[in-house]
Amino acid sequence: MSAPETLRHAPAGRGLDIRANERLVVQRTAVRPEWIDYNGHMNVAYYLLAFDLALDALFDRIGLTQAYRREHGVSTFALEVHLCYVREVRLDDPLRFEVQMLDLDEKRFHFLLFMIDDGTDDLCATAEWISAHMDMTTRRMAPFRPDLLAPLQKIRAAHKDMPWPDQAGRKIGIRRRPAA
Repeated sequence: MSAPETLRHAPAGRGLDIRANERLVVQRTAVRPEWIDYNGHMNVAYYLLAFDLALDALFDRIGLTQAYRREHGVSTFALEVHLCYVREVRLDDPLRFEVQMLDLDEKRFHFLLFMIDDGTDDLCATAEWISAHMDMTTRRMAPFRPDLLAPLQKIRAAHKDMPWPDQAGRKIGIRRRPAA
């Protein structure tokens, strides 16, 4: 499949099929030719793009569509993003994107997105993401509207007892082995 497949959903999160202790599958796609670099694999910049497209698919699924953004004058801004590259991906590799919500408050959410080879189920990369809900008139953080907060709370409730993923909350640095 060449274009991302956004999984079907109901407006404003109604009908979200959320299961306790299971990550939410939000998108399936394949590595595109324009994402390939001179090393013959997906360039680092396109990992972020692929994760961003998956996050947009999640937003659409919970009701935070472009129409909703225009109608209510709201959006989201990324506050912090951490990428972890686990395994290279190459042209036409099938990808599945899953989300685990790590935290939520009235204005922000914290997700870990997983890029998985949809043919082998191997983890390829993760993106840890903290975003804020924004009032686009004031360009400041604003509380989620109740119709948007409800599906986010539903996801958070389903994920609250899941183990903390190894890739979440990591700090960057060169890991050194202890001297013998």
